[in-house]
Amino acid sequence: RQLKVAGIASISRAIVRKDKDEYIIFTEGSDLKAVLAMPEVDPTRTSSNSVHEIAAVLGIEAARNSITYELEQTLNEQGLSVDMRHNLLVADVMTNTGRVKAIGRHGISGAKTSVLARAAFEITSTHLLLAGLSGEVDILTGVAENIIVGQPVHLGTGAVSVIYKPGKGA
Repeated sequence: RQLKVAGIASISRAIVRKDKDEYIIFTEGSDLKAVLAMPEVDPTRTSSNSVHEIAAVLGIEAARNSITYELEQTLNEQGLSVDMRHNLLVADVMTNTGRVKAIGRHGISGAKTSVLARAAFEITSTHLLLAGLSGEVDILTGVAENIIVGQPVHLGTGAVSVIYKPGKGA
């Protein structure tokens, strides 16, 4: 039998820290909706690192803000300085459909239409084998696939052609 003495069932552990004249509670497990409904909790000073839960309770824009905050904290802990616009771009790509998507092969990277772009990210041989078996064709429109086959990328200076006509001018 399980016995819940008090509190929220999905929170398995809580650590209470006294900071000057107030107490701060850190939890293992989460139920943001239930925590925010408690009269003893200040909802303006409550946070969670569960992006999916934040999206469900507070909306996709709050989840986007959480992603940028968590990215910044993680990179800072590693001593890396990255322009905030890069983090904002990652958060935008992860949330632009109104739902939180993963970056990995089960999310954004796995959804690419290019065989070579998918293969460049993870499980290369599986992507190439499945593409070969199903007869997929890669039309080489993206950056990764053009780099893989050694072609110039059709962006920036690679998008311009210069033609030299001998005997004219100079």
